[in-house]
Amino acid sequence: MKITFFKYQGTGNDFVLIDNRELIFPKNNSELVASLCDRKFGIGADGLILLENDAELDFNMIYYNSDGNISTMCGNGGRCLVAFAQFLGIIEGECVFNAIDGKHSASIANGIVSLQMTDVSEVKAKPNSFFLDTGSPHHVQLVENLGDFNVQKEGAKLRYGVYGESGSNINFVEQQTEASFAVRTYERGVEDETLSCGTGVTAVAIAMHNAGKTNQTEINIETEGGPLSVSFEYDNGYENVHLVGPAKQVFKGEIKC
Repeated sequence: MKITFFKYQGTGNDFVLIDNRELIFPKNNSELVASLCDRKFGIGADGLILLENDAELDFNMIYYNSDGNISTMCGNGGRCLVAFAQFLGIIEGECVFNAIDGKHSASIANGIVSLQMTDVSEVKAKPNSFFLDTGSPHHVQLVENLGDFNVQKEGAKLRYGVYGESGSNINFVEQQTEASFAVRTYERGVEDETLSCGTGVTAVAIAMHNAGKTNQTEINIETEGGPLSVSFEYDNGYENVHLVGPAKQVFKGEIKC
């Protein structure tokens, strides 16, 4: 079998995207997904995303981590899929699509995608950290000297040691200004640091606001792969949350499976 695929990246978070509107991809083959995401023997990516038809909305998003398993919401992946849908002619400038955590609205202009994320009603304060769900679970922890921090070692320790087998994504944060933060993220399912994590960036912005580190409702986040921004409305909870940043097509290819 030959599969036509597209490679997209959003601030260095890279994905294999497949147009599966004709349902040709074997969705239960986790080994195939993992092999396609493998950087040595496959295409190489942090995850794989299928674009499928939806009975009511513009399209449906099915997201797999690079380990081959279907996972929770991926913000950068969602932004890349919006750009892909525009490339395929499914949408123009705006859309509403389904993902594992429900409906998402989005807009795209000049390669910049604004994606509405899920509302957040609770931020749990823990000793020296915070925990919240922004479509995926996230641990957020302030550190010093982020550039020299061992994200792989400390992230794995927290991902398994604190959150068990199901795990959590782990974000290490350093404040830069009143309205900007730098973040590095260890992603479960990838089991390594990624250059960017959309739901993680969203979690950092909300957690830092909740902690009183900023009173801004539009926050700039610097990831290893580039800048993103998060905006929201706050009234005893976080609503109208938007993740904004670039999404770019890298290349198209065909691979034998």
